[in-house]
Amino acid sequence: MFAIVRTGGKQYSVSENDVITVEKLDVPVGTQVKLDVLLISDNGQVVAGNPTVKGAEVLAEVVASGKGDKIVVFKYKPKKNERKKQGHRQPFTQLKIVSIKK
Repeated sequence: MFAIVRTGGKQYSVSENDVITVEKLDVPVGTQVKLDVLLISDNGQVVAGNPTVKGAEVLAEVVASGKGDKIVVFKYKPKKNERKKQGHRQPFTQLKIVSIKK
């Protein structure tokens, strides 16, 4: 059984006991959260939602929160001696899928 869920403006394919990294959620570690279910599949039976599947529920537990690796953003204009260097670390939340219910 697997499901397609939406969180943080992105969609993820999940099944039970998966650990996924999503955009930052403002919830403490150890808390359970419900995710929007867009599609659910069980032994070949596929149910698609409009926009979500009614009665379906995906529970996930927050495992960790943090910041990702640093990326360097470097902008410059040629022949103008104009340079700008920035760093960025994207915050994330790791979720462990506890259960998928139809």
